[in-house]
Amino acid sequence: MPTFSCADASTGPGQPIKPYIKYAPTLLTIGIMVIMAAYGPIAQPLHYNEFADGSAAFGIHHAADVLSNAGFALVAIWGWLTLWPRRSSDRLRAGWPGYRLFLIGLLLTAFGSGFYHLAPDNARLIWDRLPIALVCAGLLVGVRGDTQPGSKTEIEAIVLGLFAVASVAWWVYTDSSGAGDLRPYLLLQVLPLVLIPLWQAIYRAPRIDRIAFAAAMALYVLAKIAELLDHKIANTFGFVSGHTLKHLIATMATAAVVWGLSRRFSEDIG
Repeated sequence: MPTFSCADASTGPGQPIKPYIKYAPTLLTIGIMVIMAAYGPIAQPLHYNEFADGSAAFGIHHAADVLSNAGFALVAIWGWLTLWPRRSSDRLRAGWPGYRLFLIGLLLTAFGSGFYHLAPDNARLIWDRLPIALVCAGLLVGVRGDTQPGSKTEIEAIVLGLFAVASVAWWVYTDSSGAGDLRPYLLLQVLPLVLIPLWQAIYRAPRIDRIAFAAAMALYVLAKIAELLDHKIANTFGFVSGHTLKHLIATMATAAVVWGLSRRFSEDIG
C-alpha cells in the first residue's frame, strides 16, 4: 500500500520546492498578524446577541438556532467512528492529532452553541466561541501534518489548542473592561482559509483533499454571509433565519472535511 505523504512533493516534475515558496505561508501569517496589530482592537457588533430566530418547540426558545447545532454532533460522531480505527495508518497518522482536536471541538460546538442560543448573551457566548476556536486550530494542525509529515503535530495541537483557549480568554478579558477585542479569535478563523489551500498547493496534496477542503471553505464563507444577513433572510423567507442557515451550512462544511478524510480509505472498504 502506498504511503500517504506530501513530503517529497515538488512544484513541477523533478523540481524541488523553491525556498521562497516554502516560506510563503509563514510570511503570509506574519503579514496578517501585522495588519491586525496595526488595525487595532476589533470589537463585537453592539447587537450581536439579538438574533432573528423567534421559533419555539418542545418548550425551547430560539428552537431553530438551538436544534440546528445537532448536525455538528452527528458529523463529529461520524468522523470519530470512521477515522479513529485508522488513526495509525500511513494516510492519517501525521495529521491525526489535529483532526482529533477538530472532532472534539466539533462535538463541543454542538453543545456549546446550543447552550448559548437558548438565552444568547456574552456570558454564554464563551461556550460557543471556545469550541469553534478549537475546531479551527485542529484543522490547521491536521492539514499541516498531512502536507508536512515531519511536523511535530502532537506538540502543535497542544500549542494551538492553548492559543484557541487564550484567544477566547483575551476577548473575555478585554470585554470585561468595555472594549472587547476579537483579533486573536478572528485570526484563528482566517488562517485556515489562507494557509490550508496554500499548503495543499505547495506540497501537492492529493486531488480529493483539495476538493474536500475547497468545498468546506466555500461553504464556510457562505455560512458567514448567511450569518451577516440573519434578519434579512428571516424577513424574506419567514420560516428560516440567516443564523439557522449558518449552522446548517457550516455543518455541511465540516461534513465535507470528514468526507474527504474518509475517502482516503474508500479503496480499503471496496
